[in-house]
Amino acid sequence: MAKDFSRSHRVAEQMQRELADLLQFEVKDPRVGMVTITAVEVTGDMAHAKIFYSAAKASESMQQGLEKSAGFLRTQLAKRMLLRTVPQLHFVYDSSIDNGMMMSKLIDEAIASNTHKT
Repeated sequence: MAKDFSRSHRVAEQMQRELADLLQFEVKDPRVGMVTITAVEVTGDMAHAKIFYSAAKASESMQQGLEKSAGFLRTQLAKRMLLRTVPQLHFVYDSSIDNGMMMSKLIDEAIASNTHKT
């Protein structure tokens, strides 16, 4: 029976907090601007971690900057977290916030057009 709150979930939560701090204060790459870490998924064997992020001005260069700084971030995570091995970091853009804003805009437009008809 699986635990409700497994070790990989606890590691993912701590990793999310540490990465948010590192990206805000330690990463000097100009391509990496204001980034929000929305979620972290760590595999069961702790070998890989998917870092989901969102940004106001996301671009391909930001993705490249994050991938380039993955080694530095992994080294800093090793210093901050008590893990035997630190997972490889894979950055994935999280478009759910963009999709939510688009849906909200469409709903607002539908409501506005409905009130004009009556």
